Amino acid sequence: MAFLISFMVQTKTVDGPLRRGQLSRPLQTLDRRTSVCHHHSVTDLLDPGYFRSDELRSLGFARVGEGVAIARNCTIVGMENITIGDYVRIDGFTTIVAARGTLRIGSRVHIGSTCVLGARGSIWLEDYSSLSHAVRILSAIDDFSGQAMTNSTLPPEVVRVQAAPVRIGRYVPVGTGSVVLPGVEIGEGAAVTAMSVVASSLPAWTICGGDPAREIRPRSKNLLQLEPALLRG
Repeated sequence: MAFLISFMVQTKTVDGPLRRGQLSRPLQTLDRRTSVCHHHSVTDLLDPGYFRSDELRSLGFARVGEGVAIARNCTIVGMENITIGDYVRIDGFTTIVAARGTLRIGSRVHIGSTCVLGARGSIWLEDYSSLSHAVRILSAIDDFSGQAMTNSTLPPEVVRVQAAPVRIGRYVPVGTGSVVLPGVEIGEGAAVTAMSVVASSLPAWTICGGDPAREIRPRSKNLLQLEPALLRG
């Protein structure tokens, strides 16, 4: 079931060019589920906001915790296979596909804008992990060797999909533009620098980066001292 639920149509203005400080007429949103047309200001469309936990629970997710916020312009497929912990935020234009496989999101997880999560082989984002803008997590990929065809529109007998679970450990930040491939486990507390390609598992409490990503140096564990205060708050 897809999560992108509406499209927008702008009404024409007949009063000529807008003057400074003047807003155009309200825009209209047609809800495909109910065929009800809603009027919105320009600000609504430039900043569509977030769905909150109470709204999300009615949309068919396997579980939604407290304090969850998902941008209204995300695309999410397979909500029945997705569990979400507490205080999770998913920013705009992120695409999540879990029609086959599962996605498990822990608590206090942030997924930045324009990320792509392909959960065919299953993905687990543990507590306090985060994905910066435009991170791609692919738990299934095509075989590019030439021994099979490569196209999602093709029948299964002519393709060779390699699928394996991906696990992102607690306290792991993945830097912007990075790609994580099937079968990878990023150990607790590791950090992945921007624009990295993670093709194999990474050890805990290390800073890693590159193409392919490799250990650069150890990472401090001082952040662990902050968690008890956070939990008390």
